[in-house]
Formats: sequence, structure tokens, C-alpha cells
Amino acid sequence: MARLAHSMIRVLDEERSVDFYRRAFGLEVVNRLEFADFTLVYVAHELDGFELELTINHGRTDPYDLGDGYGHLAVVVDNLQAEFDRFTAEGFAVGKLVDFKNGNVPVARFFFATDPDGYKIEVIQRGGRFQ
Repeated sequence: MARLAHSMIRVLDEERSVDFYRRAFGLEVVNRLEFADFTLVYVAHELDGFELELTINHGRTDPYDLGDGYGHLAVVVDNLQAEFDRFTAEGFAVGKLVDFKNGNVPVARFFFATDPDGYKIEVIQRGGRFQ
């Protein structure tokens, strides 16, 4: 059986991105590999095995074009309103709170946050299929 290990995104500024993911989601650096042309920084939460790989291409100064293929990362939280309030107080870029339904059936309650490189992260209230 396969297990998801990590997802990778390209970022411009290692320090800025590590700071965002630490402050926003409690992710800490678990490994850092430096190569001649790029650096790989793995951040994760100690309670699960999934990692986010931040790839920093040395010498890159232009923002990445996220194109129309990237969707989003998603995280589940115990208290969505508290996280929304905290993200807002931190000055993170956040969208509105959404009550997502399929007809009259609730599916999820969430908001989107945007990281320093423009990647979207869906922050979902724990419940239903989102445990």
C-alpha cells in the first residue's frame, strides 16, 4: 500500500516561507538538503508523517508562475473561527469564511490563506470526512 510522503512547492525566500508555515500551521523544519543549484527544505508537523518540501532554486528572483494547474494544499483544524481570527491578527492574506454545501447538505466550512509565494492553503473545520 502506498502512503503519501510529501508535496513540493517552489519558493523564492527560504526564511520567509519557513516563517510563514511555522507561524500559520506549526510546521517545523525536519530536514534541509543543500545542493549547488538548489536547496530542499522539508517542513512537517511532528504528529503526522506528511511533509511539505520547499524547493529554493538559487539565484531565482522572479516570482513563479503558478499557472492554472495548481489547486491547493489543505489542512484541518479544530476551531476554524479561532484560526481565522489568528490568521487575520497575524496579517496573513486570508479569504472569507465559506459554508460549502451540496444543495442543502453541508460539505465543509473553510477559508483560504495565501502563502508568501501565492500558494493557496485551504483551512478546513474538522468534522465529517475531514478528520
